[in-house]
Amino acid sequence: MLPSLGFNEIVVLGILALVVVGPKDLPLLFRKLGKWTAKLRGMAQEFRTGFDELARQAELDELKKEVDALRRTTALQEIRSEITKPLPTLEDYAGIKSQPAIPPPAVTTTPASEAPVETPAADAAAAGQPADEEAEEKPEGVPEHADVAPIARSSP
Repeated sequence: MLPSLGFNEIVVLGILALVVVGPKDLPLLFRKLGKWTAKLRGMAQEFRTGFDELARQAELDELKKEVDALRRTTALQEIRSEITKPLPTLEDYAGIKSQPAIPPPAVTTTPASEAPVETPAADAAAAGQPADEEAEEKPEGVPEHADVAPIARSSP
């Protein structure tokens, strides 16, 4: 703000002030000059603070307007319908029309106590074929592969 003063210019101004004002009133002059400088700095700081506050207030007003505009344009129903919309399938992305799924046939279950015990002989008799003698010789609960030797594992 002030023109740049070198050491020589400051010495010349000091000597000039000493001659014009005098040695008796020079400290009073410097004190008044310091007070004026402090007042000017305070006013400049107050101006900067006020300007910054106005800028912040303008930004806040602008943000409030944006929020109000978003509230008006975005309805809660639109968001809710977007969330509850079903997700598209891979067929939809590929452009293939998917056929409606055929529901599987209903399976009825019976309790274990009422379920008939099925044996190979009963199945063969129901089909009209002669019963296999090997199936009758094996006791119940023994799997077909019971006569095969188990696999032996070696320890690691």
